[in-house]
Amino acid sequence: MKLSEIQKMIKDFENSNLTELELTFEDTTIKLSKQQTHSQPSPVVTQSAPVYNQPQQDLNPTLSSENTIVSPLVGTFYAASSPKSKPYVEVGSKVKKGDVLCLIEAMKIMNEITAPKDGTIVKNHVMNGQVVGIDDALFDLE
Repeated sequence: MKLSEIQKMIKDFENSNLTELELTFEDTTIKLSKQQTHSQPSPVVTQSAPVYNQPQQDLNPTLSSENTIVSPLVGTFYAASSPKSKPYVEVGSKVKKGDVLCLIEAMKIMNEITAPKDGTIVKNHVMNGQVVGIDDALFDLE
């Protein structure tokens, strides 16, 4: 067997889902093995420096009867795009329908939560890094 054929076989093995391979040619045996890893890399998200990905779906928060914007999913609330960034909104901020209010991380996906209508933020119910549930109050909008 030629060296180029062995090199191609090793490359093909590395790119395959196989974890072990053993081949014997005449008096030569080649054994290849690798540790099984996840086929899809997972982004790492930490409290101090979260990794923000694009949302998988359009999540529109709803308004309760008291004009309270509530969370459409369970996850971790982030007031800003990064730990050193200014919050998207603060009490007194005027927002238009579709403006980003915060991020909620769910299953390592960062989901933008947007304003369901025009108004002014009069209360923030959640602290940065706090876990929220479905229908938990996020902001009061006037």
